[in-house]
Amino acid sequence: MESTDLLVLRTTLEWLNAGQRVLLATVARTWGSSPRPVGSMMALRNDGRVVGSVSGGCIEDDLIHRYTTAHGGDGLPDGPPQVVRYGIIADEAHRFGLPCGGTLELILEFAPSSSVLSQLLAQLDTGHLVCRRLDLSNGRVSLTVSVAPERFVYDGKQMANTLGPGYRLLLIGAGALAEYLATMALFNGFRVSICDPRPEYIGGWNVAGVEQLKGMPDDVVRAFAPDLRSCIVAVSHDPKLDDLALLEALHSPAFYIGAIGSRRNSQRRRERLIEHFGQSEASLQRLHGPIGLYIDSKTPAEIAVSVMAEILAVKNAVTLPDGFDVLRAKQRLQPSYEQPALADTAVLELQMSLDD
Repeated sequence: MESTDLLVLRTTLEWLNAGQRVLLATVARTWGSSPRPVGSMMALRNDGRVVGSVSGGCIEDDLIHRYTTAHGGDGLPDGPPQVVRYGIIADEAHRFGLPCGGTLELILEFAPSSSVLSQLLAQLDTGHLVCRRLDLSNGRVSLTVSVAPERFVYDGKQMANTLGPGYRLLLIGAGALAEYLATMALFNGFRVSICDPRPEYIGGWNVAGVEQLKGMPDDVVRAFAPDLRSCIVAVSHDPKLDDLALLEALHSPAFYIGAIGSRRNSQRRRERLIEHFGQSEASLQRLHGPIGLYIDSKTPAEIAVSVMAEILAVKNAVTLPDGFDVLRAKQRLQPSYEQPALADTAVLELQMSLDD
């Protein structure tokens, strides 16, 4: 499954190449509560078809009726982009399904360039971050390759939206937790890959849409070439597979690196990496373990929820209170490692024997 942004851009290009007229709408500003963050996009075809979203649906309906002749509107106009605002007054906010006090400002592009979109998608497909700048006075778009993600910018005259290749997740280990985690990552827009050289595990893999990568995990991580929108999660429970993969991942700019394991196993892993592989406490700061947010999870599915939530929190740069950290929460509830929790959030399928 592609990210929504890429899906909108790719569909817009397909419609333009098919001779259709397309409106490209971008959320430029929000005040109060808003259903969609700034930078969110949707494309509206002249016959009323829509891809993407800028609200819960009511604003999309208004744009369809306003700009498509098939639904009673005047059709898509020519000319430079326009800025429209919804939800200025309480009655309008209620009409368009905006939360109480919510106001939304959209930039509407009536003639996006197919050639510029082709260039943009080509750069995104090769793994680049690209800043798309729109001049509202004339509708001209310029593209600049970026070295790091940047915040969406709109000053009333220009819009700058940094777009990137889809987020990727590489899983090491093909057990039950990996299947649940892969499924959740897919519907969150991640491209998911799996590596497990153990035939008895990978042979039973049954999650559609996941790329199976052959080879030893450390070699696979190198070939995967993690970037700023990549995360690597080791869930094999086999140190021979997990440790070397994690070492390779730590040399990359991946935004999230984590490994399954109880508190005791996580501490042992850190000690191994320091003693035998030249790591230090400082170099292991980026390694998450035990992984997940503390929700007292008891099954592989619940554990996957907690892990996916932590990945999304890191992706979205959310600082969580200490109480959500598995290690601190477990230390508070069970200070001693001699009091193991049957359902430690970071333990998969009750494999507590690995703590021995």
